[in-house]
Amino acid sequence: METERRLSDGRNEAGDTPLKRRLFEIIFLSDTPGGRAFDVCLIVAILVSVGAIMLDSVESVNRQYAHVLDAVEWGFTLLFSAEYAARLWCVRRPATYARSFFGIVDLLSVAPTYLAFFFPATTNVLVVRILRILRLFRILKLARYVGEADTLLTALRQSRRKITVFLYAVFTIVVIFGALMYLIEGEDAGFTSIPRGVYWAIVTLTTVGYGDIAPQTPVGQGLSSIIMVMGYGIIAVPTGIYATELREVLSTQRARRACPECGISGHEADARFCRRCGGALARHGTTS
Repeated sequence: METERRLSDGRNEAGDTPLKRRLFEIIFLSDTPGGRAFDVCLIVAILVSVGAIMLDSVESVNRQYAHVLDAVEWGFTLLFSAEYAARLWCVRRPATYARSFFGIVDLLSVAPTYLAFFFPATTNVLVVRILRILRLFRILKLARYVGEADTLLTALRQSRRKITVFLYAVFTIVVIFGALMYLIEGEDAGFTSIPRGVYWAIVTLTTVGYGDIAPQTPVGQGLSSIIMVMGYGIIAVPTGIYATELREVLSTQRARRACPECGISGHEADARFCRRCGGALARHGTTS
């Protein structure tokens, strides 16, 4: 969405034809009646297209309506291909748009149908079209909530080293317990190899418990009890790490939100006015 805003700058410069400017307003801008109508129609088409792809994977439906679903899919593919070409034609910097997130998603939403001539299985990748629904943020004026997503991602980046160390510790535990269960239980209980034992340890430690492999000996069952109890504590660790980093990020953001009138800081992320003087605050995610 940020890329589309940058691409919208300077659209009235000399050299743009009226048709190109009008097409840009309809395709890229949602604050006009034509733009809103285009986006709504596009989202409806995306939803119907994804629904057709999902139905095509149902064997009973595919047997009865295969030709209809193929025709529908090709119709949407040609429609989205024309839309993608129109976006590249009317935008001021086509290469910039093609490399943007939405540009890549737009391309991926049509390419698999053409690649299916050589690789039939690629048609299943067409469900990536559902990502285009993210344009709904722009239509509903929810772009400001993207800042909240940035906050979550910042906290995740800051906690990545601690979480990496934690995952390494978990990996070490499941390898050790998996090898022990292979030695204790053996092939008769289903532990045919160390990787099979590691699989059992992961399933048990995460409290999933499929039940396809189960220890039979008292020693093995005792070891299982230990890893089960450990599982409850281990699951909470990454949540605590992330929550701590998220609190730090939010505290930092509040400290940065200083009132331009009186200078007091520490405002909440969604605050619009200063709690002391009532002055207007800068938008969340911007600096004052």
